[in-house]
Amino acid sequence: MGFTTTSYPAICFYIHHHGAGHITRAISIAAAIKDFPVCFLGSNLKPYADLISSHIECIHLPMDVPLDDEPELPPAELNFLHYAPLGLEGIRRRADILTGVFREKYPMILVVDVSVEVTLLARLCGIPTVVMLQHGRRNDEPHRNAYQSAQLLIAPFSPVMASGGIAEEFAAKTFYSGGFSRYSNLNLSTNIHESPGHLAILTGKGGTSVDPEFIIFLANQCPGYVFHVIGQLAPEDAKAPDNIIWHGHQHDPLDLLLMCEIVIGNAGHNTVMEMADLNKRFICIPEERPFEEQEQKAALLAQNGKAVLVKASDLYAEDWPALLDDVGQLTPDWTNVINPEALLNIAEKLRITAEDLYLR
Repeated sequence: MGFTTTSYPAICFYIHHHGAGHITRAISIAAAIKDFPVCFLGSNLKPYADLISSHIECIHLPMDVPLDDEPELPPAELNFLHYAPLGLEGIRRRADILTGVFREKYPMILVVDVSVEVTLLARLCGIPTVVMLQHGRRNDEPHRNAYQSAQLLIAPFSPVMASGGIAEEFAAKTFYSGGFSRYSNLNLSTNIHESPGHLAILTGKGGTSVDPEFIIFLANQCPGYVFHVIGQLAPEDAKAPDNIIWHGHQHDPLDLLLMCEIVIGNAGHNTVMEMADLNKRFICIPEERPFEEQEQKAALLAQNGKAVLVKASDLYAEDWPALLDDVGQLTPDWTNVINPEALLNIAEKLRITAEDLYLR
């Protein structure tokens, strides 16, 4: 039994504005959803307009930080939320828009990637939620409140990449989809040949210690290698050595990544899953993030032999010529990280959740 064509509930995604990972993941999942109307809600959707399918309705939210010179009221101490400042116009406007969506789009499911506060607001408004899980130490009270209130928890990675940080009491409603990325199921040619001595340096939008100064230092240390810098970085002067190529922001750096025999990057979720999908030799530099997300993920990669870990504090102390030579001899092994059916399985889980809720 299924919904009639006029009664399919909406599947809405709340997408956190920090970095590109959350929106990239939502776009991938939404592409696998059939029949259900889909909408995105977020504060940073406009830069990705060209990547969002035209059938997806985008609802733009104001930022939840103080406006210029906006006074913030002194808050009472609390430990059941992560971020709830008092007196901010942006938060009042966001809540107004969100509750309006909850009213107008009902029946609906809200997929939250990520926000404890939005998850709980939806639940208070009687809206079922699905929460995307992330790595890191997340057994604190706010996370546990969000997990408890959700209908379903989706871990967008395989059990081999699970950290054990999810409270055991939520295991029954946690679905491990296996990993996926925008490069999943590309059926790449087996005739692709990497160019020896060519390395890619990936820099995302969430903040990185891999800055131009370090890249110039690295290139000077390793003159026998060519470094392809992908991201919004450029040297401040013309003193960069000739073995650096600054490619700037690339909507799709696939050809560059395939050509390079080693990739250096941070431990953001999408970066890691792209490296797994492309079966790359990966040097992982975790950055400071809330709840030690990247540090934990990088440690799991190193423990499972998926990547080589270099701490940000060791960037200038590392013996880079020896490390690059060693990594170049490795055979990549991303076994049990990617699941080719992950996106279809997530879409099916969302369908089943909707039908269980709204068909009785």
